[in-house]
Amino acid sequence: MKKKIDLFYLKFIFLIGFLLISSLPVKAQFPLGNTQNNEAASQEIPEDILGRRTPRGTVNGFINAMAGQNYNRAARYLNFPETINSEEEKERLVLVLQRLFDQKGSILPYYLISDDPKGKTDDDFEPNLEKVGSINPDDELIEIFLKQHKDETGNPIWLFSAETVGAISSVSLQNSALVDQIIPGVLNKYLWGGVPAGQWIVALLLIGLSYLISFLVISALIFLLKKLWKRIREEPISGIITAVKLPLKLYVAVWIFVALTRNLELSIILRQKFSAITIIVGIVAILILLWRLSDFIGKFSQEKMLLRGNPAGVSIVLFLQRAAKIAIVIFGIIFSLGAIGIDVTTGLAALGIGGIALALGAQKTIENFVGSITLIADRPIRVGDFCRVGEVTGNIEKIGIRSTRIRTLDRTVVTIPNGAFSSDTIENYAHRDRFRFVSVLNFRYETSPDQLRYLLTELRKVLYAHPKVYEEPARIRFIGFGAHSLDVEIFAYLDALDFSGFMEIREDLMLRMMDVVERSGTDFAFPSQTIYFGKDQGLSKEKTAEAEAAVENLKKEREMPLPQFTREQIDALRNKSSYPPEGSSTSI
Repeated sequence: MKKKIDLFYLKFIFLIGFLLISSLPVKAQFPLGNTQNNEAASQEIPEDILGRRTPRGTVNGFINAMAGQNYNRAARYLNFPETINSEEEKERLVLVLQRLFDQKGSILPYYLISDDPKGKTDDDFEPNLEKVGSINPDDELIEIFLKQHKDETGNPIWLFSAETVGAISSVSLQNSALVDQIIPGVLNKYLWGGVPAGQWIVALLLIGLSYLISFLVISALIFLLKKLWKRIREEPISGIITAVKLPLKLYVAVWIFVALTRNLELSIILRQKFSAITIIVGIVAILILLWRLSDFIGKFSQEKMLLRGNPAGVSIVLFLQRAAKIAIVIFGIIFSLGAIGIDVTTGLAALGIGGIALALGAQKTIENFVGSITLIADRPIRVGDFCRVGEVTGNIEKIGIRSTRIRTLDRTVVTIPNGAFSSDTIENYAHRDRFRFVSVLNFRYETSPDQLRYLLTELRKVLYAHPKVYEEPARIRFIGFGAHSLDVEIFAYLDALDFSGFMEIREDLMLRMMDVVERSGTDFAFPSQTIYFGKDQGLSKEKTAEAEAAVENLKKEREMPLPQFTREQIDALRNKSSYPPEGSSTSI
């Protein structure tokens, strides 16, 4: 069985590998038949040396130009009004825009800016407009837009709109950035990536400070919760708090860092470089949270399964836990690639194709896995139960991830895939609360009506007097005239621990009923023809007379228990019989 489980995991890992490969961008895959068409389509629009074909390229090129202090190049990303002609004025407006971005302005992270030459088509703006950020000079919000234009060759490019440039042209700059007033001037003489070295040092210090503040705040909240809420120390709440603690600290630290960098007016160049890192840290915090919750839920579920005596459920929980962690890693990689600007749209489309292939290629595997979850969740059977599944009857030996084993009455082992097992009809004998006793007694046609009344009376006494027979709905009824016999049906429920005990009680009842039949003077009928000869004495006249006299006496005393016994008669008979019967080796 261990080899089968290992093979199942190998199949699953292979399918996940196929899914990962299929999710790679198309450029990383082998060329397909339409590669020439794609290349031809890409050559129709030549590349722009400034990278302005897409909104993301324009923003990235503008940031890089400012980082290199190439303001003449940065000016080529702006669409200036016709009133601005001089190069000096254009470079001045570039510096103004940079300074406004530094003063608590913001630019969207790169992954949120469209990398499509057409821009975003699902926003509320015009098709040729793209919002990329905002500034707040003199407490007046100005939204920053890119607008699509035509270059000298007639091909589309994206530029900062003339309306945006016109809005900032009349803005008066405030004092120097707050961070420049804090750090020594000597550190501002050295630049790294277009940003003063002092700001890099401040940014690194803010990382530590942000985490320290987050640590103190979260720790204080947890401390207060422990003081105010006593149940927080109990499972599963304590386990959830432990799982949430670290990712919550990281996530809060990210927000604190972003807020501090904006309020200290760190350079937009530096903040834009850190934007991808902060987003990745936020994603990692969420992934850590999901990972820890997966571990906690898995451990908690395993303990519950073991307490319930369900070892098969532990295997299912472990499998689900591993599958969840694989999914967490896959989605973490996808979102992280998107955060650093790598287009994952093609990969997600391929992921959908891989999902279809997974569904088709692993249909039976998934079906059996879902069947296993159904068996664990609904628990229609347990290991050791005696049941019937379709045409197979036997004891459940093992409930695995892929299949269930049944030991049949012939002592053979039948293995049923869980997909078929869960969808078939399952009759579990182990869950019944009582055993049904049903039998039809056939008496000879020579039996007189009074003899039959005597039989019904005495047989009912046997049922009511027996301590292992449930009173309701115990019944014995004359049900009809058969082809060879007068038929009397017996129906009752017996109180037994298992099937073996039921067989013992039923045997005892039938022996007592044979004694009653023998006393009545009649006999059981046989489905055969009876030929009477002259020497045949027939039925016992003496016993027949006794039975009839007994019935006649019951009539005179008005105690005939037909069509049913009275409550007083039943109570008087209750537990009059001894069980096990006298003479039995198990009797006390």
